[in-house]
Amino acid sequence: MMGDTEMQIKQWDLQAEDKIPIDYFVTKQKKNKQGSVKFSKRKLRLVDASGTLVFTTSSGPVKSTRLLLDASGTLLFSLHRINSGSWQGFMRDANGVEELIFRSERIQDAFNRTELDVFLVCDNCEQSSPELKIKGSPFNRACTIYKGNSIVAQTSLMHKLWEAYVPRNKFRLTIFPGLVNRALVVALIVIYFDGRKIWL
Repeated sequence: MMGDTEMQIKQWDLQAEDKIPIDYFVTKQKKNKQGSVKFSKRKLRLVDASGTLVFTTSSGPVKSTRLLLDASGTLLFSLHRINSGSWQGFMRDANGVEELIFRSERIQDAFNRTELDVFLVCDNCEQSSPELKIKGSPFNRACTIYKGNSIVAQTSLMHKLWEAYVPRNKFRLTIFPGLVNRALVVALIVIYFDGRKIWL
């Protein structure tokens, strides 16, 4: 019998959540500390085009864990760093038990080029070839997620014609419709940029 989590994985390929691409804008979360504004290195905010909060991230119970939450604070993914190049992503089932959904491996890591392979995992199977690939440059806030020859999502800096210097404290994430669940895409973006000195 197929479990709830496995069913979710199989539905990701069929899920057409939107008929047009969706943009989110990624920034660090602010927090006040003794009257001053501080930026939390490990916490991100993703808002839609109208400025409505959609996703946030938080540190987990251990240093190597990141949590992806929706706007109401519901846990969507628990992300565990295995080593400097590998992560595992878990979802909780109806009973609160965490189930492994994906694992990622960094296959290239350079200043201007980083690539990850992403493998989906279900109850009775584990892919031997990656379902998704992420390629790009963390420093330039630029990466593309591929599923085969199709583009799932892309990130980019917020360029403006009249600005000689493009601020790096905010960037755009565009998710294209009908290929992969949006929460999974956001989880992959979190691990892609985690630990990088991307905030200037």
